[in-house]
Amino acid sequence: MLPWKRALRPLSAFMLAVAVALVPAATATAASTATAPTRGWNDYTCNPSAAHPRPVVLVHGTLGNSIDNWLALAPYLVKRGYCVYSLDYGQLPGVPFFHGLGPIDKSAQQLDAYVDRVLAATGALEADIVGHSQGGMMPRYYLKYLGGADKVNALVGIAPSNHGTTLGGLTSLLPYFPGAADLLSEHTPALADQIAGSAFLTKLNAGGDTVPGVRYTVIATRYDQVVTPYASQYLSGPDVRNVTLQDLCPFDLSEHVAIGLFDLIAFHEVTNALDPAHAKPTTCASVFA
Repeated sequence: MLPWKRALRPLSAFMLAVAVALVPAATATAASTATAPTRGWNDYTCNPSAAHPRPVVLVHGTLGNSIDNWLALAPYLVKRGYCVYSLDYGQLPGVPFFHGLGPIDKSAQQLDAYVDRVLAATGALEADIVGHSQGGMMPRYYLKYLGGADKVNALVGIAPSNHGTTLGGLTSLLPYFPGAADLLSEHTPALADQIAGSAFLTKLNAGGDTVPGVRYTVIATRYDQVVTPYASQYLSGPDVRNVTLQDLCPFDLSEHVAIGLFDLIAFHEVTNALDPAHAKPTTCASVFA
């Protein structure tokens, strides 16, 4: 039996349900992931332009990876003149393709090293970060505790788990499954870290949601079935903009996965957050922009 299967076997059916519910982007097969083209992103010869002087670092979500999570957004940004990069983080030994599972504080250290690599390659002084789900929340640890605020201009979180999730109340069942919480923490630490009230989130949000010098944007959907309640994604503090997708287009029915994978209205709002000086109103018609 493969090591990753042995690692996951002790999980109960309940734990597996939690894991599946937190998948943000694992949509391609393993074979397609291994060979998927990056279509212009992760180009370390890219020179940021005067119009877009900061490279954009994309941070995938739980069980995602640096390719699958960004097959639509990365080319969207490249087409608009950005230098775009994406990393893999939170890998577990013997688990291929599905990342973002390790302890989130350790994943933030990987992001720290990756941003340094991108800045060195591009010569830029700062980067912008766009993340989906865990990838929209984890960078806040980097900004707050690892010195990232000196290297990052803006953080855009798409359906981020900023204050954790109850999974629609599912996590309240954990006490009724003896040992379930320990199994979750042991085998998939990032899932445990994202449960509302976890020790990790308590530390992350202590003293306020934001740090000075960074602009924050949260793009959420009312139909999010993973990070619940959806308003828990919002941040409080200066230089924060919280956006609800349906306030921009009431006909947008995207849920947690779709908003990060292929929602062009959300993507339009991402570009506004990256370049607020040239922002254009985001409406239902933005799918044609």
